[in-house]
Amino acid sequence: MESLQVVNALAALAQDTRLAIFRALVAAGPAGLVVGDIATEVAAAPATLSFHLKELTHAGLIERRPQGRFICYAANFAHMQGVLAYLTENCCARGGSCRPRRKARAG
Repeated sequence: MESLQVVNALAALAQDTRLAIFRALVAAGPAGLVVGDIATEVAAAPATLSFHLKELTHAGLIERRPQGRFICYAANFAHMQGVLAYLTENCCARGGSCRPRRKARAG
């Protein structure tokens, strides 16, 4: 995956409504959701929802497919896994530990 693809994906997710849409689609799994169900879940107006779905599709994070008279959207899990792989490909490359540090207890 190229850095521009990662930047586009992260930029698309850096907005509250788009992040909520993506999370709803991830929760729905490969079956996805029809537009009306997405609108209900994230409480977005149709025109606003259309804009956000276009942005997420353009970033490669979601895919659309016709489902009868409706349009169904689903998370593009392969693309998101590519983004995560790009972000973590050099994890611990400089000898650091990948384990999270423990927070000191107040007490």
